[in-house]
Parts: sequence; C-alpha cells; structure tokens
Amino acid sequence: MTSSLLDRSQYPCLRDSVYLNQASLGLIGQPAVAAMHSFLENVARHGNLYMSDCDEINYGHALRGVAGRLFHNDPSRIAILAGASELLGQFPLLFRLKPNATILAVSSDFPAVTRPWIHQSYFEKIRVRFVDDLPDRDLTDAIINAIDETTGVIAVSSVQYATGTLVDVSRVARSAQKVGSFLIVDATQAAGAMLVDTSTLEADAVVTSGYKWLGGHGGVALAVVSESLLKQLPILPGWMGAPDPFDLDAKSVSFASDARRFTQSTMSYVSFAGLTVSIEQLLSLGEYRIEAHARQLAAMLVDGAREYGWEPFHDVHGVAASPHIISLGHGRKRARETVEKLRDQRIICSARGERIRISLAPYNDASDVTKLFQALAGLQSE
Repeated sequence: MTSSLLDRSQYPCLRDSVYLNQASLGLIGQPAVAAMHSFLENVARHGNLYMSDCDEINYGHALRGVAGRLFHNDPSRIAILAGASELLGQFPLLFRLKPNATILAVSSDFPAVTRPWIHQSYFEKIRVRFVDDLPDRDLTDAIINAIDETTGVIAVSSVQYATGTLVDVSRVARSAQKVGSFLIVDATQAAGAMLVDTSTLEADAVVTSGYKWLGGHGGVALAVVSESLLKQLPILPGWMGAPDPFDLDAKSVSFASDARRFTQSTMSYVSFAGLTVSIEQLLSLGEYRIEAHARQLAAMLVDGAREYGWEPFHDVHGVAASPHIISLGHGRKRARETVEKLRDQRIICSARGERIRISLAPYNDASDVTKLFQALAGLQSE
C-alpha cells in the first residue's frame, strides 16, 4: 500500500473528501497556512510598524533562496512575479525576431503560454504554428520535427495541463539551439511534482505559478531567467524592479542587475510567506521521492480505472507520461458529467478536454485511489 508522504491531518478537507485536483487549485498544508497567518497577525496588519522600507525590499530574499534550490540555480536568476502571465505576456516584445519568424507551440497548451504570441501575430510579421498533443505519438518528437530555419521561438509547457504529457525540454532545447531559437518553458504543472533542474537546461526562461504543485496561495509566481534575458529591459517597468526601489525618482528609470528587475510592484507578501514554507517542505521530501510516490499511485490508478472502461491518454510507464497527471477517457461516458457525479461523492478532480484529469500529490495515498475505484464502480451501471 502506498502511503502519503505528508501528514494528512495538515489538510483538513482530507478528513471527508478525496482530493485529486492539485493541478487546478492545490491544497495548502497547515505549515504554509500557519506562516501566512503569522505574517498577517504579526506584520501585515501593523503596516510599517514591523516592516520598514528596507525590510520590504529584502522580503523576497528567503523565497528566492528556496526557489534557487528548487530550480537548481542561483537565486540571482530568480524573478518573483504576481503571476506567471505577468512575464509570459512580455515575451513577444522582449525577444526581437526576424520578419516571418515562426512561433512553435502546442495546440492544447495552457492559453497563458500561447495567447501573447497569437496577439502579437496580429501586429507583427510572425506566424504561430501549432503541434498537436496526440496519444499515439511522442509530443517531444513532434515539436522537434516541426523546428526549422524559420523557428524563432518555442513556447511550451513541460507537462501539458490537460493530458499530463511530458515534454523532454532538454531535447527541445538542443534542437532550438541548432536554429538559434528562443525557448520559453512553463513549468507550472511540473515544479514541485518532479525534478526541474534549470542549471543544465538552456532555456531563456522557465516560469511557474505558485499555487498548484508548489503548495502556495495565489498572488505569487516564480521565473528562472537566462543570462541573456537579464540583459533585456523589462517591457513593463515597475517601481520595485529598480536597483533601489525606494529611491523614488519619478524622472528616471533604472533596473536591478539581477532577476529582481522583472518584479514590478508591491505584491501579496502573505503569499511569499506561505510559498517559502511550502517549498521548504517539498525540498525536505526530495524531488525523486515525490515523483516515485506519484508513479506508484499512477500505476495503481490506471490498472484499476481500466476495469471500468477508463483508458489513459498515455501508457503510464511510457516516456511521454508524467508521473502525477493522469488523463482518463471513456468510450461511452462523458467526462464532465462523471466529474460532477464524483464531486457529489466528495471526490474532487477535473474535466479537461473531454477527459477526467486526476492529479496525484504527496498527500494522496492508496486509499484515495481505492475510493475513486469504488465510485467509478457505482457509476458503471448507470
């Protein structure tokens, strides 16, 4: 029996619910909640009494430190954002492309990755070319095969949110380098659930939200930016991205030399507090242990779901399958209706692309998967 890696009592809803939905709005553990409550009670509600201007500037230091460990990179390369879209939306203007350049993306990727480029194509001579994520082929191969001399940017999520398809971004990066293409990676559905080592990944930026697998609350996101990107001036300059933000000269603009230049303004500092603690907790578990735990539950899940007619998008043991997001389809049953019926039984998952999406987190255990089976068995006769 596969046990939880975390104390399930830290997640009150698990007392009477099965939560298989970390890929959407993730659960927040008690240590992170306690850190947020402490910040609100002891600092935030008192204004500047316990947080000076200098304290505010340096408040992100601890978060950048743990994020550097998470991404295996120097904290100076870590940008703190209010949301992943805050930086994803700037990329079309940050990267100077040749006329008629092609932007390579996945047709079913998360819209925050693709929409900035589609919008830019209305005003600039660039073309967005889409590759389809299909169950009978390797998406990494499809992306690499679509790269040619016109490819200016490859923008892709390392784990596809709807299907759990895993993209080998290291292979994509090597192919991108051959044609001089920029590479943007959204690791929102990977960071915290599996290893994301940016020290060896030649990507221009790796961006992630903080409220899913990282176990934080909304209002904060992270990015690892390349040395070349650090030479670019942010398209949306904010007051907090200056070398000394409280040097409030309204007649000039300057930027910090490190990734702090992409931080725009005052943010949800309470979310900083929670995310710092939740990442520390994940690091204490270890990326490989978290991934192995999910793979054990995924194998159990897929084998059992097949008995009730639910087939996975990928072979759970295949190279294209992520360990923690399982997409299940049925020949006769509609995913959205099934998800609603499961919710009535307090089993929480999502419907994505006419399939059930199950996301497996460190707090899940074999009993959660067994309860899902029991519910599917009850729905089988309907």
